[in-house]
Parts: sequence; structure tokens; C-alpha cells
Amino acid sequence: MTKTFKYWQWRTIFATMIGYAIFYFVRKNFSFAIPGLTAEYGISKTSFGIIMTLVTVVYGASRFLNGYLADRFNARYHMAIGLLLCAAANYAFGFGADLSYLITGESSGPQFVNTMVFIFGLFLLLNNLFQGSGFPPCNRLLTHWIPANELATKMSIWNTSHSIGASIVAILCGYIMATMGHGAWKWCFWIPATIALVGAIGIYVFLRDTPSSVGLPELHTINKKGKEGGAEYKAFLRKMVFRNKWIWILAIANFMVYIVRFAVLDWGPTFLKEARGMSLANAGWTVAIFEIFGIIGMIVSGWLTDHVFKGKAHRTCFWFMAGVAVFMTIFVSLPTGTSMPVMVVVLAMAGFFIYGPQALIGIAASNQATNRAAATANGLIGMFGYASGIVSGIGVGMLVDAWGNWDYVFYGMIGIAVLCVAVFTLMWNAKADGYAEEETTKQ
Repeated sequence: MTKTFKYWQWRTIFATMIGYAIFYFVRKNFSFAIPGLTAEYGISKTSFGIIMTLVTVVYGASRFLNGYLADRFNARYHMAIGLLLCAAANYAFGFGADLSYLITGESSGPQFVNTMVFIFGLFLLLNNLFQGSGFPPCNRLLTHWIPANELATKMSIWNTSHSIGASIVAILCGYIMATMGHGAWKWCFWIPATIALVGAIGIYVFLRDTPSSVGLPELHTINKKGKEGGAEYKAFLRKMVFRNKWIWILAIANFMVYIVRFAVLDWGPTFLKEARGMSLANAGWTVAIFEIFGIIGMIVSGWLTDHVFKGKAHRTCFWFMAGVAVFMTIFVSLPTGTSMPVMVVVLAMAGFFIYGPQALIGIAASNQATNRAAATANGLIGMFGYASGIVSGIGVGMLVDAWGNWDYVFYGMIGIAVLCVAVFTLMWNAKADGYAEEETTKQ
């Protein structure tokens, strides 16, 4: 590759990394506002669980829709506009209590709280609808700028973006909630929204679309075969995505991986506070460390895929999900009174292993579907991943409200991790990518 191509390749990787990390600033801030909202207004965990489930399902549907669109439209505009709309939704969320007062004329009581919960749910639904425009444009860009035999390593580096974003917002919101007193939850939305506003401008300035948009050759001849959106392209999508058994196996596995990931990420601060007695500030640091170990796990899993498993990401996922099951079992078995450093390290190792498959499933789908349909394939598996909110959102909330015991949550996560290992065995003999098959078909 030419020096010019390398420049644009790494510029695209870093610009999308920063941009996608900022999407998490205006997405994962909600979980840190939950304790403050519970304390001020008495909103139940079941209510929060219902909201989490609804918004997660909406996000999954949005990922699918935006994946279908991303393979057809300019990724630069797609991503920048999406982040701008997320910022607007977060500014509005911070005024949820004020809007409830204007509607009900009350500042407390069941009618006020119920109206506020409805308003929160509405803005979160809109936010997650817009959030679906984050990953698909990035996926389109990266599969056009990175060769298939380098995708696992470089995209694993890129995939650290959401862990970076989630860890920074965990620390930021943890301190906001710990230091800003009454009404601090509002600033968990307003401060990240301001950062997102700046980020949207940055995406527009630094990103460009595919190599051909800056006068460079495309990586694969497959992209020159026909116009996107025509009859030939629709037939291509049916073959490489919707009738591709490997994509469906990856989608089912993604559902399971995301249940475990979100159960820890969304409920982590509340769990650590209630079940382990941590302060919210320390809980924020713990979740941040979980994310940091996840970053290391993603990079290691990408390197192993390209250099040990010869591009077969599904085999790396098999071993990493086994690691998740092991460390989740150790965590739930720790006796009462276990020191915080030990808890943090064990939970962090679970993060190390869970983020490998979380990153690699999308990479495997991109390679199996080829870069011409990568965003559509990732939209499909993303929809399955975020449908997991039915379990990790309302399922966890109702379980804890009903039984008052967080251990049952972890027993369930261990069982799901073991089942996910079994699903990956179904794909053990799959090839690394679908490019060779499609080129053979063309000849």
C-alpha cells in the first residue's frame, strides 16, 4: 500500500475510534444516573429494567436499519449527524423532571414520578434510535480501508474505542454523582452531551468515505461489480448475509455475549454498591478497570486471530468465552468480606475475556459477508446482540427486585457463557472469510 493510503487508513481508524468513543459518553451515562434517580424519586429497578429493555431493543433495530443504510450512504455525514442528534436527546433528558412538573403541576408523588419515567423512556428511546448510526458507518469505513488479513488486529485496536469511552464516562459520571449533590444526575447528561456536540463537528472535519472518495484505489475488486441497491446487489446480500449460515450462528452467539456484557456494564455500579458495599466513586473506577482489561483482551484476541488462528475469529471466541465462564464462576464464589482489590481483579479478568468475542464477532461477520455487505451483516448480528436487553435489562431488574439476591444473576451469566461456547463449536470448521468464495462465483 502507498504512503498516502496508509495515512488515510490510520486517519480513518483514529477519527472513528474517537468518534465512536464519544457515542458512549451519551449512551452509558444513564446507568450512573440510576442511583441518584432512585434516591431522589424512588423509581424501582423494575422500572429502570423496563426502560433498559425497551431502549436496547430499539438500539438493536436501529443498528440493523443503519447497517442496511451504511452500505449505501456516505459514512462521514451518517455518523456526524447521528452523534449530533444523540447530544440533543441527552440535553433534553436532563430536563426530564422539569418537563414532568410542567405537565403535572406537581414536584413529587406518583403522578409526577410516572410522568417523569415516561419522559425518560421517550428520550432514551430517541437517543438509542440515533445511537444506531454510530457503529455501522465505522464498520463500512474500516472494511474499505483495512485488508481482510489485517482486519482482526487493526479492528480489535479500533474496538477499544467503546471501552475507552465507557471507562472515561464511568469515571466522569461516578465523580459527578459523588460530588455534585442533589440533582447531580442531570449533569451526567449535560456534560457528556456537550462533549458529543464537539465530537460531531470533529467527525465531519476529519473523516472521508471510501478510498475512491479521495482518489485512491479500492482494496477489493468485489466493490466494482455492480451498483449498490440494484438487483445484483440485492442478490449478493441474500447470498452473503441473509442466507449465510455462518452469519446466523454469529448472530445467536452475539445475543449471548451481549447478555453477559450488558448485565455487568449496565448494572455494575448498582450491583457493586448494593451487594459489595462499594461507594459509587469506587464502583465507577471498578467498571472503568473492567473496561480497561477489556481493551487489553480485545487487542490480544485480534492478534491471536490473525497470527495464531489464521483469521478464524470464531476459534478465538470459543476459547475466550470459556475464560468468561471460569472467571464469572470465581467471582460469584468469592466469600463475603473479600478485599476490594481481589474483587476488582477477578471481575476485570472476566472483562478481558468477554470483550474479545464482543469485538471479534463483528469482525468475523464483516469477513464472512465481505466489505461490500459488512455493515448489513453487522446490523443483523447487532440486532440480535441488543435484543439481549430483554434478559439483561428487565430480566435482571425483576430478578433482583423479586429475590433481592445478585448471586442468581451471576449464576445465569455463567450458564449463558457455557452455552455460548457450545454455539461457537458449530462454526469451528468455517473458513476465515467469504472473499475467495465470491471471487470464485464471479469467475
